[in-house]
Amino acid sequence: MEEMMPLTPQETSDGSFTFYSPEFGELFHSYHGARQEARCKFVEPTELAEKAKKPVVRLLDLCYGLGYNTASALETIWSINPACVVEWVGLELDSSIPQAAIAIGLLKSWHSPIPELLAALVSPKADGESMVSRTLTAPQFQGTLWLGDARNTIQQVVNQGFEADAIFLDPFSPPNCPQLWTVEFLGWVARCLSPTGRLATYSCSASARTALMTAGLKIGATAPVGRRSPGTVASFCDRDLPPLSPQEQEHLQTRAATPYRDPNLSDSAEEIRQRRQQEQNLSQLEPTSSWKKRWTRIAGK
Repeated sequence: MEEMMPLTPQETSDGSFTFYSPEFGELFHSYHGARQEARCKFVEPTELAEKAKKPVVRLLDLCYGLGYNTASALETIWSINPACVVEWVGLELDSSIPQAAIAIGLLKSWHSPIPELLAALVSPKADGESMVSRTLTAPQFQGTLWLGDARNTIQQVVNQGFEADAIFLDPFSPPNCPQLWTVEFLGWVARCLSPTGRLATYSCSASARTALMTAGLKIGATAPVGRRSPGTVASFCDRDLPPLSPQEQEHLQTRAATPYRDPNLSDSAEEIRQRRQQEQNLSQLEPTSSWKKRWTRIAGK
């Protein structure tokens, strides 16, 4: 594959565009469709169409990125209830990413006032506003974008007592960004979820699912979008959660389910990976390769 430049739009199969991250060696969205992924992997599993009937909906967007997940959420909510007030919190490491998405016009395809709101939220301020967070208050929208390491900013969100009806968990993949898939980090994330809220992520990683369950959440599978692997939806109540398949349930009993750990929420990605590898080496769980072979044979019958 030819070398991709950072912040150069890469077209996906549904006609929407994404960026490539050289730091993590991944696209920000699936090749199969960036806009489709936002709707099908995040907005629909968190049941925002139903939640939009309430006067207030609270959203937490972890790894805001280009802003697609939030844009899709706002479009869904306001198409159903234009009077709904959205209280929103986003976490993002690098403000240049959402700023570039706005500058190139990647959010223009969403209905007004969504592009204008998100442009105002991420625009550099000349009035000395804190570089740690940016706030925006507008009709039907109250938002705060926290900038920096999400392992630190998530604690600020918890300390403010924010409880979300929907959480979008959208970091880069666990092997490439293990810092945001650890037992400790996801424990803080779970504290931001309301008792009736839902968390959604594109990942079906057994390690991530184990970390979510360790945080006290029940998990279910979401439908594949443009690929064979499903996503994950989680909540404190397993009511109406799509069940895991027998294959997925068994995956959680293999060494792949060994979670990432970051006791002080400060270790490097390599340190977190090494800690998990050491734990896997000592594990009495079934080797993941055996699980794969067994299910390959079953699929071939």
